[in-house]
Amino acid sequence: MSQTLADLVAKAEVSSTVSSVGEIFAFGDGIAQVRGLDDVQAGELIDVGNNQFGLALNLEKNQVGVVLLGDTRHLSAGSVVKRTGTILSIGVGDEILGRTINALGQPVDGKPQFPVEKQMLLERIAPGVMTRQSVTVPLQTGIKAIDAMIPIGRGQRELIIGDRATGKTAIALGTILNQADQNMICVYVSIGQKGSTLAQTKQILADRGAMDYTIIVAATAAEPAAQQFLAPYAGLAAAEYFLEQGKDVLIIYDDLTKHAQAYREISLLLRRPSGREAYPGDVFYLHSRLLERACRLNAKYGGGSITALPIIETQANDVSAFVPTNVISITDGQIYLETDLFNAGVKPAINVGLSVSRVGSSAQIKAMKQVAGTMKLDLAQYRELQAFAQFSSDLDDKTKTQLDRGTRVSSILKQGWDTPLKVEDQVVVIYAAVNGYLDAIRVDAIQDWERGYLEYIHSAYPELLSSIVKDLKITDETAEALKAAITSFNNIHPEWQQNG
Repeated sequence: MSQTLADLVAKAEVSSTVSSVGEIFAFGDGIAQVRGLDDVQAGELIDVGNNQFGLALNLEKNQVGVVLLGDTRHLSAGSVVKRTGTILSIGVGDEILGRTINALGQPVDGKPQFPVEKQMLLERIAPGVMTRQSVTVPLQTGIKAIDAMIPIGRGQRELIIGDRATGKTAIALGTILNQADQNMICVYVSIGQKGSTLAQTKQILADRGAMDYTIIVAATAAEPAAQQFLAPYAGLAAAEYFLEQGKDVLIIYDDLTKHAQAYREISLLLRRPSGREAYPGDVFYLHSRLLERACRLNAKYGGGSITALPIIETQANDVSAFVPTNVISITDGQIYLETDLFNAGVKPAINVGLSVSRVGSSAQIKAMKQVAGTMKLDLAQYRELQAFAQFSSDLDDKTKTQLDRGTRVSSILKQGWDTPLKVEDQVVVIYAAVNGYLDAIRVDAIQDWERGYLEYIHSAYPELLSSIVKDLKITDETAEALKAAITSFNNIHPEWQQNG
């Protein structure tokens, strides 16, 4: 049966004593200072009338700082508020899939309330070490550069970091699109974005059929700071509902920079002392208690997982600012996107040297390890060599060969965010690049070569792809078949070769 926040509060049993009622003595900027709520709990919902609520955040000796969560036009100094006895939670059910909710779990997509099957607390203690298992199952993003060099595993926390407009959200959305047949539930948390941007994102996911397995938690720039602050926890509460059923969930926080700024606004209005860059001292705890709840549980506890992809926006590539360094230290690696690469047409604009996955090849199938083993190092060396080579006109043959190979490997990793590739397709493409089969192909024809090659493999050698999916590795027979397929395809299409 469906339960709204108001229904839940109405059922909460709070003794009718003086301590359950308080009076606002100061009010402004979405913050109410209340006297009289002597027994209130941290994180408790406060009934402020008109079916609106606040959240008790500051518990002081003689007063309580309450952050207001909705319409507050009816409030003023002297208004009476009541305890509810309910710690902030949202109602979740299986039918939440495909819906857009706000930070309080209420639908904001114009559709009726979905049936609520369980109330999930927004703040929970992260699963302990004994309930977890190591990350070994890959999360396939469908993006060649990530799956080959910066693999992400189910249960991992991988940061996506970079300046504004470098393709951070594109990587996250591409990953959601690739989960269509991966038995993965996705939660996309939009924090402080324009409503028009969120509408576009939702439309893209709906058009591609991804909303069937996706939940959107919306706290746009028009929402109060309190809702932007709570949105990631609401998304995580929904994710944990499915985790408890033993399912795999991907959650994307877009982005935690705006989340920290919303929390800073609330904290300063609550008169908490500010520290570095005007953030309160507990801003690290804000994100650590969020990201530590990403995990992969062992079989005894259902075997589900929550994979977190937080996004952080830097300014002028400054990863040493307060919030970026905090989140880098909490996560299990980062995908670093660089403006210069983006402007040079390298998309996704991943800086291979600064990007890392601390889970590494544990989260890759053996076939991908076989073809991409040295790729990350080779590409990082190519970028260094490229920077050096532009100052020198006299290069030896070995350096020229290395530069030519690096250029082609770099070109083959270019990919549209909305065209994710299955892992077997990635393996056959990368195999060709790292083994020198593209050395004779013109650089400007690489993308055309790739499209034609994949069509050829699917039509002429489908059993080759099937064997990679079945064995999860490249056997000697598969390698021979691959070499024959690439050679045959290159012979059919001389027009893409340098002398063609």
